[in-house]
Amino acid sequence: MMDTIRELEALRARIAGWKRDGLRIGFVPTMGNLHAGHHSLIELAQRHGDRVVASVFVNPTQFGPNEDFSRYPRTPEQDAAGLAAAGTDALWMPSLATMYPYGADKAVAIRVPGVTEILEGAHRPGHFDGVATVVARLFNQVQPDIAVFGRKDYQQLAVIRYLVADLAFPVELIAAETRREPDGLAMSSRNQYLSPEERAIAPVIHRTLLAMRDGIRAGRPRAQVEADASADLHQAGLDPDYAVIRNPDLSEPATRDGSFVALIAARLGRTRLIDNLEFEA
Repeated sequence: MMDTIRELEALRARIAGWKRDGLRIGFVPTMGNLHAGHHSLIELAQRHGDRVVASVFVNPTQFGPNEDFSRYPRTPEQDAAGLAAAGTDALWMPSLATMYPYGADKAVAIRVPGVTEILEGAHRPGHFDGVATVVARLFNQVQPDIAVFGRKDYQQLAVIRYLVADLAFPVELIAAETRREPDGLAMSSRNQYLSPEERAIAPVIHRTLLAMRDGIRAGRPRAQVEADASADLHQAGLDPDYAVIRNPDLSEPATRDGSFVALIAARLGRTRLIDNLEFEA
């Protein structure tokens, strides 16, 4: 049976008991409104740990002033049922006051330099400060041995890797592959914002990523591949913030050989979607 825990003292008591028994704690942090992609993270955590804790907390500090914090869907009962069915051992559902005792506007904040200032960071100033801040707090509360994050949020994963290394968190990070719908669209809580017409268009993002990969493999100049990708997205009815090829560390490639990642962020109507594709040239 999954326990739903709302008080920090109770969470720490449960974790301490598991650790006294020598059990390895896996952790999956989420903002709720869960889907099959999230449940696959639970399954991966189960393969690497003895007990799995999932958190559901819609974090206000990672939303900008014009972003969708107020309309972000809250489905706590549905989330709890899905996590229990997936075999989660404990659901951590902290209140805003538990997460930010002095208020979100007066919280100690964490800034990860460099990787937070490009791509998503350039288009969503302060977003990754909020991500780093809440993840650090969750790690302190849960004290996991492992934590699972999805590869769909590629830059977020890079930020958290930096955070863990620089602050010496004793947490092993595990990256989960992106789960996709049959037509290639990456699973996301934001997909439900799409109208039926927009939902039919959205898979062009994944098709464009595949075309970017194929263009680089064919030896085409990176600048041309990126320009063609943006043009294809525009033609399909999307408004791209970026469509780029980067090294795995998100720096700009200096060669045409090796490992790369194609990344896209684009708006479709009122909904902003992101996706990426890692590949070898």
